[in-house]
Amino acid sequence: MAGEAGSVTDWIGAAEAAQRLGIKPASLYSYVSRGVLTPRRATDGRASLFDAAEIAGLARRGRPRRAPGGAELVIESELTEIADDRLRFRGYDAIALATSRSFEDVAGLMWTGSFGDPAVAGPWQATGEAIAAGTAAQAALPPDTYPLERLQVIVPAVAATDRLRLHLDRPAVMAAARGLIAAMVDCLPAAGPGPAAGDESIAGRLAPKLSPRPPSGGLLAALRAALVLLVDHELAASTLAARVAASVRADPYAVVGTGLGAMSGALHGGAALGAEVLLVSASDPADAPRVVGELLRRGERIPGLGHFVYQAGDPRSVLLLDLIREAAPESGRLAVAEAVLAEARRRALPAPNVEFALAVLSTVAGMIPGAGEAIFAVARTAGWLAHALEEYARATPIRPRGVYTGRSAADGPPGPPGSPGSPGSPGSPGLPERL
Repeated sequence: MAGEAGSVTDWIGAAEAAQRLGIKPASLYSYVSRGVLTPRRATDGRASLFDAAEIAGLARRGRPRRAPGGAELVIESELTEIADDRLRFRGYDAIALATSRSFEDVAGLMWTGSFGDPAVAGPWQATGEAIAAGTAAQAALPPDTYPLERLQVIVPAVAATDRLRLHLDRPAVMAAARGLIAAMVDCLPAAGPGPAAGDESIAGRLAPKLSPRPPSGGLLAALRAALVLLVDHELAASTLAARVAASVRADPYAVVGTGLGAMSGALHGGAALGAEVLLVSASDPADAPRVVGELLRRGERIPGLGHFVYQAGDPRSVLLLDLIREAAPESGRLAVAEAVLAEARRRALPAPNVEFALAVLSTVAGMIPGAGEAIFAVARTAGWLAHALEEYARATPIRPRGVYTGRSAADGPPGPPGSPGSPGSPGSPGLPERL
């Protein structure tokens, strides 16, 4: 392949590229996922190859951990790898885990590095004091409050009951994590009848908090899979925020509260709510083109479509939608979702992401508004706390540097308000004129 000035590009494998950079292969692929490196596919279609000159240039510049003037921040982690449009948790394929392991199993894997570790073998139960505090706190909210907003109130209320929350050794954090996740679920008001007799799983306890009627076995299996699929996703915005909090020794509850705040954004977990609104806006499949068209005419994004990381489609969405189709093939709400996807394909819009699939699950199962966000939040809490455990072990604050772009000393002091060049005056640096 021709390089600059007609030269031939030297392509090397991932292992050699990582060795030349002095990093782990997982870190190499984190560079890929964030656009620092651009690989190409080998002729066998499976392996990734890297430009040796690009690797050499990166090695000379140093690792892009804190790149002045750029938005890049790379943090090494042993938890999650996203490479070649595949998602792995500690080396295990997340799609396979979603249909073979429980949420509790995968949370334990993320926290300890193995399945069945005795350190996470305890019950997933909150204390009576924590349940009382969390339940009372969210009960004071208006009846139409979304589940995510209730969780944002439950977490600090539960934290106030844990006098040892600043005890940050690994066993204590994992015990707090089990209790917190249990409290997040158990403190939510019931939307329907309780879980099936003997089902003490997080998925089994979450379903009646979100669904007025018991979901079918197939839809409950889809909920279980969704919880696993959403445990972690490398350095998504909420996870980065949670890691920053943990790096300065914030307690586990504060870490989760930080993650919940970032996750609620419309370009993150909040997209699930936007996709729910989109799906319920269409009365039937024939109405889907109108709903999609109106959003596009207003210049708005179609919520739940496209993903920053995946180029060939979000594999989590593919699995979850397949499980829903298998569980409820005759659902009218599923038919609406399929019509929306058909219209998106007709207009060459991006493929659906996991937030869209969550919206389909919640509408097909007849869940309460905002259920998709709640599923996302409960699942991702396990991931945030896994990242917190890594940061607690490092005990080094994450402190990026900013690049100042305001007035300089050479500009002199600002003049009186309204004078040329003063803050708030027409044409002053950094402030738009009101036209």
